Amino acid sequence: MNRREFLKMGLAATAAIAMPGCTGVMNGKNIKKPNIVLFLVDDMGWQDTSVPFYKELTPFNKTYKTPNMEKLAAEGMKFTRAYASCVCSPTRVSLMTGLNAARHRVTNWTLRKDATNDARHKTLEFKNWNYNGLSPVAGINNTVHAKALPAYLKEAGYRTIHCGKAHFGAIGTPAAEPLNIGFDVNIAGHAAGGPGSYHGKHNFSPAFRNGDRIWDIPGLEEFHGQDIFLTEALTIKANRAVDESIEMEKPFFLYMAHYAIHAPIEQDDRFAQAYLDKGMHPIEARYAALIEGMDKSLGDIVANLEKHGQLDNTIILFMSDNGGLSAHARGGKAHTHNKPLSSGKGSAHEGGVRVPMIVKWPGVTEKGSKCFQPVIIEDYFPTILELAGVKDYKQVGGVIDGESFTLLLQGAKIKRKARKLYWHFPNNWGPTGPGIGPHSAIMEGDWKLIYYHADRSYELFDLRKDIGESKNLAKDKPEKVKQLAMALRQYLIEVDAKMPLVKATGKAVAWPGE
Repeated sequence: MNRREFLKMGLAATAAIAMPGCTGVMNGKNIKKPNIVLFLVDDMGWQDTSVPFYKELTPFNKTYKTPNMEKLAAEGMKFTRAYASCVCSPTRVSLMTGLNAARHRVTNWTLRKDATNDARHKTLEFKNWNYNGLSPVAGINNTVHAKALPAYLKEAGYRTIHCGKAHFGAIGTPAAEPLNIGFDVNIAGHAAGGPGSYHGKHNFSPAFRNGDRIWDIPGLEEFHGQDIFLTEALTIKANRAVDESIEMEKPFFLYMAHYAIHAPIEQDDRFAQAYLDKGMHPIEARYAALIEGMDKSLGDIVANLEKHGQLDNTIILFMSDNGGLSAHARGGKAHTHNKPLSSGKGSAHEGGVRVPMIVKWPGVTEKGSKCFQPVIIEDYFPTILELAGVKDYKQVGGVIDGESFTLLLQGAKIKRKARKLYWHFPNNWGPTGPGIGPHSAIMEGDWKLIYYHADRSYELFDLRKDIGESKNLAKDKPEKVKQLAMALRQYLIEVDAKMPLVKATGKAVAWPGE
């Protein structure tokens, strides 16, 4: 039985079919059309939580306080191998479209129209990517034309709510406004990918420190001049939108996309002092407070659902858009470190792409269950549509790269081949560190191959034995390198991926395997 055939049986099916790596039993309970909350955190690393996603508790799990994440994990399913892109916009466009970044080509972060945000590179140029982002209409240069997730949900009768960071399209393009891609409500979303300030007393603007006003957060004027933190203001607005949806008696999709814990690492006075009192470095104390404030938001949203009697009819999905901003990327200054994973945001190493993920599907996911199967951000598109009962969906162009993980949530077990996951970053983010730089990568099972565009070199890791990617096995296992390089090459050619240009020749970087 394949995935589609199983899903046609409906959510009331009671069969339990084996898939190695997942615990939990589908109970087959029939429920009415569920509300869906997608809680996406910005720049949250795999270890930035008191919930352990590793085989054992780490010092970082003991540092941070995320009791509401702990509760969600205890009531739902924890995914230990969840992956995103290494920076923000590619992840968000994959989420909205079901397409891998190599295919949609929004491979770096976006902001100004017709302008690349790539840092200068000694040998490479970066022109061949969609720096204008996602577009709901055709014909806009350097965009991917696609129908976004909320547009499908809206057609299915959902009230679609966007709250927080959007970062879908460049300024002056349609997707800079979330309402244009299918959201009924937009709270604080625009083209920029970070907060000007987390402080209401500074009007959520960097103007108080002579910063570029392009980072001003829109739509929160009612909180201007107040002593309120951005995370709290967004939560208040999100809960109001949920209240309205319930009053309208409509199922809702809440896309709670926090600006936290993205830079600037500003102090949340509600939580910071407790960390400072422990003797933590001020930057790390502020960072820990950002995490705790994000976790409080999760708890407040859950409490509001419970108040309305909607908790048992709401599916909650939690994820981060990329790995934590590591100490390497900050020139060695104190911040987050992601250990035992190597490196962080912007990197092809696990610290850049492996992220925390929890899902609670009431009456379906087994409480406290774990899934060890790899999933990737584009999988959210078909999964959420199936959770909402949308059976017939197509993407512009007819292809969807994501695979639904609905069966994993049900605890179903089926036999399937080891899935290949792909990353493509033909860009130069800027900071340095392990795995950071223009690259393409493939993962099959526990094997991961990274192809670096600048010098056409490879890194090969066995993640089962070396989760910290400390030993490059490329010279020791040339046949494995060849096998994975050819598979990566085939995929990149198939999706018409774009490579950076070599300055000396003006030609594109060679495909892996050449």
